Amino acid sequence: MLSIQKILLPVDFPLGSLDVIHQAAMLARHFHCEIVMLHVASVQSRAAEPAGWDLLAAPELEGITIRRMIAGGDPARAIVQVAEKEKADLIMMPSRGFTFDRFLLGWTRTKALTGPERPVWTGAYGEGSPVQKFAVRSVLCAVDLGPRSSDALAWAVPMAAEFDARLTLAHVTASAELWGPGGNYVNQRRQKALVDDASERMARLQQDAGIAAEVFIGSGDVPQVLGQAVAQTKADLLVTGCNPYDGHLRSAHGYGIIRAVPVPVLNV
Repeated sequence: MLSIQKILLPVDFPLGSLDVIHQAAMLARHFHCEIVMLHVASVQSRAAEPAGWDLLAAPELEGITIRRMIAGGDPARAIVQVAEKEKADLIMMPSRGFTFDRFLLGWTRTKALTGPERPVWTGAYGEGSPVQKFAVRSVLCAVDLGPRSSDALAWAVPMAAEFDARLTLAHVTASAELWGPGGNYVNQRRQKALVDDASERMARLQQDAGIAAEVFIGSGDVPQVLGQAVAQTKADLLVTGCNPYDGHLRSAHGYGIIRAVPVPVLNV
């Protein structure tokens, strides 16, 4: 059973991500939890702070316990420190903007200086996309079949169960495409071997976890293939277990995945 008691919601002024605010409100209502809305002040935002809080007072937040906080300094460090102090179960933030950019740049360095990692939910990457009512009907869980796969499953499986959503496990194998004097082509034999091996390992993963989910296996560029998987499964949420140090879903793919899929990404 998934338990979320506190959500940390970093926001930018003068304009925050209304999409992520809608998503945080939906989760807060479902799990009856508190939202800590954090603004990491910058020179550009200080003059807009009073008006900024008013702009973020979305109607769907009414009735939800919300605390507003302002911090200074490096956004990545400030967000992680507040998350630890508040014992937040989940960090939710937009996938673009000053705070997110600084958080992304400082994330690996900051994690090396702090305690346990916390899941980070980023809103869908897209400029000017209209705010829509968010619902979790289909969850896609990307696994690299390494040690972090269990971490991704630990969030994806109960999240799907909480909302009675469809669950699909996705794995992206290495590319079987070769380049030669005559152009590029796919080595069908190698691709079949990669997919067959991944299928067997996915079956063992599900057996060990005691779950039965649909499976999507693709080969090639990780962000591009996961974008295809999101479209094929009509996923509302992508859960990944990106490891900043190793694994096929390493940090080199993290930002690419966020940009490639048109849905929120939950990185655990």
